[in-house]
Amino acid sequence: MKKTIDRLTIMLLLYCVSLHATAQVKGTHLLGDAGLGAGTQTSPSLSLAVPAYIYTASNFKNDNGDVINKHPDLTAFVTGVGVSVVTNVKILGGNWGASALVGFASNKIDGSQVYSKSPLSFTDTYVQPVQLGWKTARADFVAGYALYLPTGRYTLGADDNTGLGITTNEFSGGTTLYLDAKKQWNFSLLASYALNSKKKNTDIKPGDLLSLEGGLAKTWYIPVAGTPIPRVINLGMVYYIQTKSSRDKIPITDAITYTGTKDHIYALGAEGNILFPKSLTAFSFRWLGEFGASNRFQGNTFFITIGQNLKLFTPHTKPAAKQ
Repeated sequence: MKKTIDRLTIMLLLYCVSLHATAQVKGTHLLGDAGLGAGTQTSPSLSLAVPAYIYTASNFKNDNGDVINKHPDLTAFVTGVGVSVVTNVKILGGNWGASALVGFASNKIDGSQVYSKSPLSFTDTYVQPVQLGWKTARADFVAGYALYLPTGRYTLGADDNTGLGITTNEFSGGTTLYLDAKKQWNFSLLASYALNSKKKNTDIKPGDLLSLEGGLAKTWYIPVAGTPIPRVINLGMVYYIQTKSSRDKIPITDAITYTGTKDHIYALGAEGNILFPKSLTAFSFRWLGEFGASNRFQGNTFFITIGQNLKLFTPHTKPAAKQ
């Protein structure tokens, strides 16, 4: 009986999809969470952050990029508490770091048309157990592995889901290139590749995702009396690109249905950051406007983050050689 109900639910989902010209299943990677300096690891430290992510959908576009749903009533919100640490421990010559975000979400988007309208509730959890960072005179480099855990509520077809029901393994690598000797201008790129599992208790599997994020920044270092740490201000242009590298799969009986052309999206915007050195508090605002969507919503992404450095770790130095 359960198999019959699940099959009917999937068939209903596919019917809804066909009404909007082959929808796509959404992955877990939250676009816009990386911007200026995306390829740079922070200095050795322990810090907390409270992010606020707001996504407003302007329209929905089909395979051909034609608008088929103008002004959908959809605003998604995610917040939470994040902790990150960068240590002096060296692996392959890079500093080892780790981070995690326990999040809460409302109106979680689940697919290109199918989404839930739910109050703010516990959502999926992000854990990055490994991040390595290297610094040179004119470039920084990062590499990492992250895991998205389906800790939010998810049932196929439910209208109160707060998670996506997907476990994701994500591999990333990037760089920040300094365009001048004083490191006042830089360009960054972070590439992430997400391998998605089947959705919880279903055979629906989202395609793997390739995401590119970063920006072009101008940095000001302003001396502050009483501390060796300057006030740091970053302003610049940010971007992201995301595309499915493999098709979504929705099984029905013995057949495999592919849900149209692999989706993609592009975005450009602006970001501003400021670090107050005496309190070691940082504020960040990021906005990106999307364009060129295919098989997905297109809208605006906003990120507001408050960060607090709890402890700075003194970098390890090699002892001087004996004369």
